[in-house]
Amino acid sequence: MSRSPIRLKPTRADLLAAKDKTVPDLIAPGLRVLFCGINPGLYSGATGHHFARPGNRFWPTLHQAGFTPRLLDPSEERELLTFGWGVTNLVPRATATADELTPDEFVAGRRRLAAKVKRYRPNVVAVLGISAYRTAFAQKIVVLGPQPEPLSNAIVWVLPNPSGLNAHYQLADLVKHYQTLQMATRR
Repeated sequence: MSRSPIRLKPTRADLLAAKDKTVPDLIAPGLRVLFCGINPGLYSGATGHHFARPGNRFWPTLHQAGFTPRLLDPSEERELLTFGWGVTNLVPRATATADELTPDEFVAGRRRLAAKVKRYRPNVVAVLGISAYRTAFAQKIVVLGPQPEPLSNAIVWVLPNPSGLNAHYQLADLVKHYQTLQMATRR
């Protein structure tokens, strides 16, 4: 009988040591959607998993919006690939908040994202955060949903940031917006 690994919560020292660490992309050729976060938080940097902080609503949102058949733990993130979903970040380095990032990092992140999209050819790139998209893509006016300009032949879709720090959107609102994308990507 195999046991599940015991996951320990990162200590304060672990979190402080995670500053500027990176989390590997979860990416493969031909994904239906490549979710693009702003950057990893310290909790993700410490654990090595995307959207790992317990208060982050990414995993519950994906499940409730129909992207996954059950609620996944961040440690199970590789299962996303089996459904045609992947995860990357505009800025690879972990910080306590996105406010620590510079506009130049966002612009450089857009160039890196364009190279990934060209290489892996996802159908849709979902940027998770209006402000991040606005800065990275040099757009003054941005609305949620599909954007008029593709990125290397991929549709670009802007969704609300699922971070628990984003008080503008409650879980039900996030689910509604993510579900719109999920319905649009059904084959």
